[in-house]
Amino acid sequence: MHRARCRNRTDSHLAAAALKRRDRWQRLALQASEQSRRAGAPEIATPAKLKEFIGIAGSRIVLAESENNTRLRDALGSRPSALTLAIGPEGGWTADEFQQFRDSGWTSASLGDTILRAETAAIVATALALDALR
Repeated sequence: MHRARCRNRTDSHLAAAALKRRDRWQRLALQASEQSRRAGAPEIATPAKLKEFIGIAGSRIVLAESENNTRLRDALGSRPSALTLAIGPEGGWTADEFQQFRDSGWTSASLGDTILRAETAAIVATALALDALR
């Protein structure tokens, strides 16, 4: 990740296993979609450096523990044709990273008062978004 004057908080073994993990997560998303008879599965993007990811087009919501005013359901508003959710690393986004999202026009939202692991946050956010957008 792009970190100006920030320490690297990503474990090297997690970064090295990112592609294998992404493939596993995509398979799980597909299996869950088939089991629930959904027309399609959510796309699980390959982990990317923040500066490469932040410029993506469409409706964009960054989930942040520090967001106290807006819940994900409220941030979704109308039904977007495409939605990108940014779920941070363990320990949350740094202030610099969060500012980059804001400067790039991302909406910030919270999943609530409970602090979740990154893997759990991804599942909860996807479920909440799918429910709110149907």
